[in-house]
Amino acid sequence: MKASITIADDHPLILRGLLDFLNQQGYKILASSDDGQTAYNQILKFKPEIAILDISMPVMTGLDVAELCHKNKLSTKIVLLTLNIDEYFYNKALEYEVQGYILKEFALEQIDACIDELSQGKTYFSKEIDAHLDPDHIDNQPTEEMRSLTKSELKIVKLISKHKTSQQIADHLSISVRTVDKHRSNIVNKLNLSNSPTSLVIWALGNKRILFKLKE
Repeated sequence: MKASITIADDHPLILRGLLDFLNQQGYKILASSDDGQTAYNQILKFKPEIAILDISMPVMTGLDVAELCHKNKLSTKIVLLTLNIDEYFYNKALEYEVQGYILKEFALEQIDACIDELSQGKTYFSKEIDAHLDPDHIDNQPTEEMRSLTKSELKIVKLISKHKTSQQIADHLSISVRTVDKHRSNIVNKLNLSNSPTSLVIWALGNKRILFKLKE
């Protein structure tokens, strides 16, 4: 069954384009809006599986809505759409455990794949965003927790930061999925992360450049 969705964007053409495309794909569109406050109210009322939000909207931004959903532990998965690649917004999205982050110019091209990934409990971040962020702006050094990872754990978390699934990691390293999952559990414990299914993926994405400073 296709996911239930709410959409919010203050650009009428983009909103209409997304609505038309997703309706054609058979998704259940519960509501749409052009400001963040209405978007949040619709999430509370309709409890969609996924909310697609423009990152910049009147009254409340998409990030504001994501923050409230994260704070109130709502089950709706958040996808943010953005016109600009901005490191601050990107890092905030990771902090609020946003599951999807897409550049608007690729929205129609990537939204179906994004929803499919989220429906499987995964995350989806436009690779174009990661490619354009300037690594010189990130001057953090690896933490003690990162340095405590074994070589095997470091290999695995680096692959996770490249959007690899447990099965793909197992195939790449010629080990069992069970071994990968055991390593993932150990990594979560060492990094003091929550046990939510996406917490390690989101952490790995947010710390990708720092991780690759560490030698295996």
